[in-house]
Amino acid sequence: MKQKKAGFSLLELVLIAVFLGVFAVIAVPRLNYDVISKHKAGSTARKLVTDLRLTRSLAINDAANNSEGYKLLMFGSAPYSRYRIVNNDTGEIIRTYTIDSKVSCTGGNIFMFAPLGNLLPPGDNHIMVSAEGKSFTITIIPATGIVKCTEN
Repeated sequence: MKQKKAGFSLLELVLIAVFLGVFAVIAVPRLNYDVISKHKAGSTARKLVTDLRLTRSLAINDAANNSEGYKLLMFGSAPYSRYRIVNNDTGEIIRTYTIDSKVSCTGGNIFMFAPLGNLLPPGDNHIMVSAEGKSFTITIIPATGIVKCTEN
């Protein structure tokens, strides 16, 4: 009895690779990269909200050892190109993030959270994130430090 071999021949694999290559050459130039840029605004806004909440959380969790709290600093002239989270007491940099060049971030540049989680002056309590017609406003309620994000 003969056994059947399961698998593909080299010729079949080469033909599949050629077909995939042709489809890629046709499809890639037709992609709408503006859609990707619009999603970058949303993902950058979510990342910034997450890091603002992390900064507030660090201030609350470290309250027994750190009476100065933590801050998130935006860098570069507006629109900002990056930000970092800093321990106000020691000056230690906790995290740094570079903002995609296609995304515009404007508004406040210093967000300091006290050990109780409230937002301290100086500084603004909002920041705008936008790219390719899609924009978000991130607002921090000063008394409580709660961070909200709304799509405009």
